[in-house]
Amino acid sequence: MLYHPVKIGKLELEGNLFLAPVAGYSDRAFRSICTDCGADFAYTEMVSAEALVRKNIKTETLMRRAPNEKSYAVQIFGGVPETMAEAARIVLEKTTCECIDINGGCPVPKIIKSGAGSSLTKDPEKLYSIVKAVNEAVRDSERQVPVTIKIRSGWDEEHITWKEAAAAALEAGAAAITLHGRTRAQGYEGKADWGKLAELVEYVGGRIPVFGSGDAFSPEDAKRMLETTKCDAVMFARGAMGNPFIFTRTKEFLRTGNAIEVPIAERIKAGFKELALLVEDIGEKGACLEARKRFCAYSKGIEGSAALRKAIVAANSVDDYRKIFSEFL
Repeated sequence: MLYHPVKIGKLELEGNLFLAPVAGYSDRAFRSICTDCGADFAYTEMVSAEALVRKNIKTETLMRRAPNEKSYAVQIFGGVPETMAEAARIVLEKTTCECIDINGGCPVPKIIKSGAGSSLTKDPEKLYSIVKAVNEAVRDSERQVPVTIKIRSGWDEEHITWKEAAAAALEAGAAAITLHGRTRAQGYEGKADWGKLAELVEYVGGRIPVFGSGDAFSPEDAKRMLETTKCDAVMFARGAMGNPFIFTRTKEFLRTGNAIEVPIAERIKAGFKELALLVEDIGEKGACLEARKRFCAYSKGIEGSAALRKAIVAANSVDDYRKIFSEFL
């Protein structure tokens, strides 16, 4: 069966459709909506190990659990093993997460300059040191959650290093590996190479689970990724933005072959539920500013969406949004 349970170390999940860690998007409000829509597991947006160690309060808020999450992972990034180990201890102290994930794939220059993100994929020795340090910190704690890592296929087409990175992660004790099938040089452009994902699955040989990321925008994409690569789970990132129902639809499609459609009114209703959760977390002003990009995503494909987006980007209150979407409420 393509839809099936997944085990990450001692963590048992009911299914294999995950929400990826998305910077500036996968906060607990959005994770909560995705959980309602059937996401089996979700990751926080990436959290700076350096900021955690410096006791940055704003950073700690990124790690908060959504009330309806049965389990979730906190993703941390950093380029210094000792700092990452200390950050892992703080994560376990401040949260009830069931997994710690290490970011070895972010292509943003600021992250790379700090020796984190994609720079780890091209530096297997450092990757090994960081995974090992985090693993040891977790093993010494009361809550021994699994430690996982997300990597890219390589630095650029001349430096494809996923195999060396995977070998280092395995040796350091990673409980799962996620591969985004693009190089650092590609960023989010071009196509994700699922062939590399299939090769990683074969290389790992069932020792730990392998998860696929990149270009999963529909139930059909998820099915094709699972079938062609034999990966254990699919991570939705951009495909879930404004479309949390992709989890509902994919689960049904994998089980029955039917890709159900979600009425526009249901999409907008989900957007308002997300807005309400954002208001609880950061107040109405901040929530309404943040919701601009989210309602633009929710309204994609609606007739007259260009005019809607023009109104959305000027919205400053919940009432503004209610007026904009009055015909759908």
